[in-house]
Amino acid sequence: MVIESMLIREKKEKAEYNNLSPFAAKSAESKGREVPEESCDIRTCFQRDRDRILHSKSFRRLKHKTQVFLAPTGDHYRTRLTHTLEVSQIARTIASSLFLNEDLTEAIALGHDLGHTPFGHAGERALNTKYPFSHSRQSLRVVDKLEDEGKGLNLTWEVRDGIVNHSMSRLANTLEGRIVRLSDKIAYINHDMDDAIRAGILSEEDVPKEIANVLGATRKARLDFLVKNIIENSIDRDDIVMSQEAFEAMIDLRQFMFDNLYFNSSCKTEEYKAEGMVITLYDYYMDHQEKLPDDIKALITEKNTKPERAVCDYISGMTDYYCTAVFTELFIPEFWGK
Repeated sequence: MVIESMLIREKKEKAEYNNLSPFAAKSAESKGREVPEESCDIRTCFQRDRDRILHSKSFRRLKHKTQVFLAPTGDHYRTRLTHTLEVSQIARTIASSLFLNEDLTEAIALGHDLGHTPFGHAGERALNTKYPFSHSRQSLRVVDKLEDEGKGLNLTWEVRDGIVNHSMSRLANTLEGRIVRLSDKIAYINHDMDDAIRAGILSEEDVPKEIANVLGATRKARLDFLVKNIIENSIDRDDIVMSQEAFEAMIDLRQFMFDNLYFNSSCKTEEYKAEGMVITLYDYYMDHQEKLPDDIKALITEKNTKPERAVCDYISGMTDYYCTAVFTELFIPEFWGK
């Protein structure tokens, strides 16, 4: 039975050479893990990475972390988890159409936001005022150092490279990582617009006509256009690209979202409170390191981690709800009596 199982992974690896583009990352050619492991009988190395991320605690916590709208009362607003799943599906569609490695693409997509703070980018900005912090680097730190009780997930080099290089200012070394980089932008621009419409903050008619004329007049039309544009312009190429017209229109739509939603809307009026909570908690734990959980204290005492870094690790791993609960317990007085 073991011999037959071994053939399953080997057949999958052989199928990659037979079926995937010559530009695709092949699991049998992975640069490997920092700590060598025996191969799985059934799954390729990228499939194992996907599964490790999917089953991690940090992945589950994404369901209670803000995407755009802080503590929304409606059931259908995106969270960091639903955003991650939408990125994954957009990226897989592109990877499949270009005959690139879907397993690697999915693993990178599922792990790209694991380091996001509570309260979305507001929490990230707050921590960054205290200690150099970015969610992409923190995502890599989560899978390398913090998950699995401090042992990390020991992911392959290709997945780790895609996770840390998913922002627009960086470029992954694999085409699969570059797909996730663009899919992330496609997802949040269009799905955040959908949430803004649901909230009554924006309407489709607000999108400038010069953008709508290129990308489409609805969310579905824009998603369809952008995905197909990447596929059409990346076929048989050693890079993942869009047409210049499509890329410029997407950047213009992104700027429109920043001007009218991310930095200037009613959904952001409470963010200063969230930032204040994060900063207050950071200062508190820097002054009271003995109050940190044992696993975070162990980073300082056993792994020579700077206290500033360890406190960021703790706070960035909190969900919106947990961060609020800890702040309430520490700083909001209870009423006396019953």
